[in-house]
Amino acid sequence: MLSLLAATGAEPIQWAELGLRPYLFSIGSFQLRYYSLAYLGGILLGYWHLSRMVRAPGAPMAQRHVDDLFFYCTLGIILGGRLGYAAFYRPELFGSLELFALWTGGMSFHGGVLGVLAAIAFVSWRGQLHWLRVCDYIAVNVPFGMFFGRLANFVNGELYGRPTDVPWAMVFPSDPLGLARHPSQLYQAALEGLLLIAILLPLFWYTRSRFRPGLLVGVFTVGVSAARFVNEFFREPDAHLAYVVVESGLSRGQWLSLPMIAVGLGVIGYSLMRKPEDKPSAPRKPA
Repeated sequence: MLSLLAATGAEPIQWAELGLRPYLFSIGSFQLRYYSLAYLGGILLGYWHLSRMVRAPGAPMAQRHVDDLFFYCTLGIILGGRLGYAAFYRPELFGSLELFALWTGGMSFHGGVLGVLAAIAFVSWRGQLHWLRVCDYIAVNVPFGMFFGRLANFVNGELYGRPTDVPWAMVFPSDPLGLARHPSQLYQAALEGLLLIAILLPLFWYTRSRFRPGLLVGVFTVGVSAARFVNEFFREPDAHLAYVVVESGLSRGQWLSLPMIAVGLGVIGYSLMRKPEDKPSAPRKPA
């Protein structure tokens, strides 16, 4: 990775010469793809870390709720991500069996967020938990999956950036124009993954942020949306949505990120105006 960023040759880096391929191994027609491993790795690492988090003072849930969240949030990521992709980017998929062809790619971050929020709402309702505080705990772990997912995009040679002449520009084989482009997948892995991990984990473990309902999820929402907004200036828009950039100056992803930034700021403000909760949030009894 460092060698790529340090490259200063006049010629752009050829992605094909990096020795990457989109799968770990293949048996017949079956391929264990890195994109699938990225989802699995992010979810498992998040599950492990969340299990540690709920053992710290002030947890709003128990390990049994973590187990439920692991299952339902996985469904929310997959279903929400795919349905969101169809709704926001390719509505023609509705009514077609291709909607269920997850192996062909096409997942929406914003749809995945909605799916996870629905999963948290269901588990919180069933367990009589403080929904906003559960969101805080989940938000801390989402950047793990974001990091692995963007690295998988790079390994797949997909979702590359706009043409550029920076020293680390790359030529991706899937680009029909064969232009030197930003490796925007790595930018996204750094900003949406590593940077948010570096912010949210210390906030949780070394401050009292977890006792302020909404603060952590608010910081995550603003951070990931701002990162997505910035990254979209370097990422090549989807071909069928290029007209959005031409007509408005911003991409579809940027327009979707703006209201999320506003919501995140509102949640942070709400959290800071409330008195911190110094005691664990016990499950509420049904009315």
